[in-house]
Formats: sequence, C-alpha cells, structure tokens
Amino acid sequence: MLRDTFDEAAELYERARPRYPRSLLAGLARQAGIGPGSRVLEIGPGTGKLTVDLAESGCRITAVELGPALAAVARQRLRGHPSATVVVADFERWELPAEPFDAVVCATAFHWIDPALRVVKAARALPPGGCLALVTTHHVAGGTGEFFERAQRCYERWDPATPPGLRLVPESETATDNRELTESPHFGDVTVTGHPQEITYSTDAYLDLLLTYSNHRALDPAARRGLLSCIRELIDTRHGGSVTKRYLHELITTRRTGATPPSGAHAPRPPG
Repeated sequence: MLRDTFDEAAELYERARPRYPRSLLAGLARQAGIGPGSRVLEIGPGTGKLTVDLAESGCRITAVELGPALAAVARQRLRGHPSATVVVADFERWELPAEPFDAVVCATAFHWIDPALRVVKAARALPPGGCLALVTTHHVAGGTGEFFERAQRCYERWDPATPPGLRLVPESETATDNRELTESPHFGDVTVTGHPQEITYSTDAYLDLLLTYSNHRALDPAARRGLLSCIRELIDTRHGGSVTKRYLHELITTRRTGATPPSGAHAPRPPG
C-alpha cells in the first residue's frame, strides 16, 4: 500500500516535511477547546510534526501510528513529554479505550484511513460535544511559479501518470471535500479555516521533500532517478539553486452530536 511507503523514509520525512503554521496551532487550540490536561487522540502522527506542539501545550496525547520507524522518530522527539504516548497500530483495528477523549486530531493523514470506518470510529472516541479536528495540506499556486510550470515537463517525461498540462491552482480554487463530515449523523457543523505558508528550499532540500511523497516513492527507480535529475538541473540552472513552495493548510473542525455509534458500525460513503 502507498501509505506504507512513509515508514521506509522516517528520518527523511522528519527532516524534509514542513511543520504547521503557528496560526493553525492557535486555531486548533481555540476551535477544539484543548489545552493543558486535555486528553487527545491523534491518528497517524507520523514523526510527530503536530504531536510535539500538542505536547508542548500541555495536552495528554495518545498517538496511534501505523509505521514502527515513524513511531520511533516520534518517540525520540517526544522524550521530554511523558504525557505523550505513541502506539504502533493500525487505527482501523486499534481498540479504543473505555474513557472518551476530549478531541481527536489527524494531520495530513485522514485520507489514508479506511473511509468506511474513519468518521464513525472517531465519533466513538469522543463524548457528545467532543471535537474532531483534521488538517489537510494542499500544494497551491505561488512561490517560484515559473519553476513549477517548467517542472511539469520533467513529470510528463518521467512519470506516465502525469496528466498533460497539469498546473497548481490558486488557494481560492482549493478546498477539501467534507461531505463525509457534513452528511454524517454523528457530527454537527463543520468549520474550515485556511493557513498558508511559503517555504524556500535549496535544491537538495527540495529533492528530499519529493522523496517523502508516496507517488514519487512508488515510481520505477529508473524513472525516479530521471525525474529527480531533471528537477535538480532545472533548479540549479534556471533558479539559482533554490525555489519557494506555497502550501495551504486547512483546519477542519466539527463536534460530535447524538448517541455513540455502536462498535463495528460503518459510515455511509459519500456519493460520487
């Protein structure tokens, strides 16, 4: 499975992937109503990009991570926070504790969880009024725009799955499909806030970032080498050895309503 590829490069993932903006962290604390002493379940923490910030805010965290190598890096980063526990498990099969959590959070990983289970199981982990908070990350137009237009030719040459003419879109045209939350009988109103950030990468740092993406890791090795070589040459010869990338992080929050779903219940799949 593609989601298993992240565990193959745990140290690289920790080094290359961006942390989340401070505005998002502040919004998460405010909208989820969490702070010192709050019990938080984190799904798919990876190397702890969000977990460390939650722990530093005083939350008591149980983080359920599928990959043992990713979990090992997260534990190392959390060694000064005894209130944070990292469990190696498949969230879909992990047994929820009897006591509900104040909040369930998942940053840039919810789409990897079985859609038939993820919303229902998150609801089962919460009391009425408890918050489900999701973070999604989009690659949007901005930064060194000319580079991303030119890099498309590298992808079209080396990755046969690349749609011709693919381009990054503006933030105003970017939004997560939240129908599985808005149509769920277990959650109420959904709130979405956007938190953009731009990061400048050296050539090596940008190639490291690409090697943390599952679709790049899944390429045939020869194609991957060709793609990375093409992008390296582009950055070094046309952009002076560095490029700036723009991200849009969406913070999506909703609160549990109604009765607790029974164990084993499945969520209805959204249409389409």
